[in-house]
Amino acid sequence: MQGATEENLQQDAAKKANRQWYISVGQRWLTATIAMPIVLLFVWFGGWWAFAGTLLVVLLSTFELHAMMRHAGYRPLIVVSLGLSVLFLVAAMFQKERLLLLEIGLGAAVLVPLPLLFFRKKLEGALVDWALTLSFSIYLGWSMSFFPLLRGYESSRIPGLHGAWFYLPSGAWWTLLALLGVWGFDAAAFFTGHYFGRHKLAPRISPNKTWEGAVGGLVLSITAALLFTSIPLGVPWYLATVLGILIGVAAV
Repeated sequence: MQGATEENLQQDAAKKANRQWYISVGQRWLTATIAMPIVLLFVWFGGWWAFAGTLLVVLLSTFELHAMMRHAGYRPLIVVSLGLSVLFLVAAMFQKERLLLLEIGLGAAVLVPLPLLFFRKKLEGALVDWALTLSFSIYLGWSMSFFPLLRGYESSRIPGLHGAWFYLPSGAWWTLLALLGVWGFDAAAFFTGHYFGRHKLAPRISPNKTWEGAVGGLVLSITAALLFTSIPLGVPWYLATVLGILIGVAAV
């Protein structure tokens, strides 16, 4: 009886893992068919369109992070996080005034939230909430502000009906590399790890990741770097290879 029970538990665990894998596959297909074309359109147009797409991502991510923190018992100030994140993005669009905007915004973000938090009835955790409020803005707003900067203002265009290739400015190619390199690494690592993964990469942090999956992801990120930099921009293949490796390592 005990052996049969253990066997049933193992079968249930295997079915659950298999079901979870199909859910993950479905989520990736959904991202590829819906989200990716929308993102690529923002990359194509650049300028304020790229700003709008980045802003949407930052807003959604900020709300998600705040919901996670509130569920864990923390209460960061979402208004301040959103305001500072938007300021980072706006500053990226006005490069001449960027330093001034950042100085004003960072000064206000550091000085204003802390007194507000001390007006709470319960002061326990106020400093942690203050740190979380600022860290969300830096993690999301500041890091994502480099996408509009990387893309630039130069618009993409089709040279003509008989043109063999779309014209994309250099900023668009670099942005495509940053996006598709990471997405490609994730997809390749996911499928390679599922079918060929045997050795765990970081079992305590992410038990599903394997060394085989990481190698598969690196192959695709290096390929993306070669396609998006060496061919259209003339970057030497060895530098593109190093860049692909760095993108893969960052995507892990």
